[in-house]
This record gives sequence, structure tokens and C-alpha cells, in this order.
Amino acid sequence: MATVVTKGNSTESAALALVVTAVILLAFIVLYLVGFDQGAISRSGMYMHELMHDGRHLLGLPCH
Repeated sequence: MATVVTKGNSTESAALALVVTAVILLAFIVLYLVGFDQGAISRSGMYMHELMHDGRHLLGLPCH
């Protein structure tokens, strides 16, 4: 079996790395807001609190 090696464009690799990093960072921020925030950042009233509370139940995180 032959292995074909192609040289990729370094700017494409850098752009892909940037996008992957941004997606991972966004995922961690969303996980924090849903799982651990408890209203410290999301001070928009009971609607946001209840939405995050339901998200914690959906993910199986302890909340009370």
C-alpha cells in the first residue's frame, strides 16, 4: 500500500487551527454559563436563570 504525502498550505492550517480554537473556547464558555454560572454573569432575570437551570438538568450536572 502506498502512502501519498501532500504539502498543505500553511495559511489554511493556521486558519483551521484558529477556527478550532475559537469553537473550543466558545464551547467552554457555553458549558460554564449553563453548568456553573448560577446567575453570576447571566443577570437577566428569572427567565435566563430557569433556562440555565433546565440546561443543567439536561446535561446531568448537579444544581441543587
